[in-house]
Amino acid sequence: MEEKQGTARSHKIELLSRKSAGLTGVKDVVSFDAAEVLLETIQGTLIIRGAELHVSRLNLEKGEVDVDGRIDSLTYMDQKDLKKTGESLLARLFK
Repeated sequence: MEEKQGTARSHKIELLSRKSAGLTGVKDVVSFDAAEVLLETIQGTLIIRGAELHVSRLNLEKGEVDVDGRIDSLTYMDQKDLKKTGESLLARLFK
């Protein structure tokens, strides 16, 4: 499966003082609110948790996203991890 031309082929996170994160290799923003940002990346699903989070820049053509706020955790979930439990992604997130 080919990626769209211009989409970042690598995944990188630059975290600055837990207040700002710049990401590449992002395929889609699944959901976001002030406490959590859920991103589909080329390395799997990434969950960013914190407080007062907001997506300050979004360019899906280039696969780039900037998130600002207090970042408490970054967690990756692979599709194979979801299949093992038989639960949907949303069911696991809202436990």
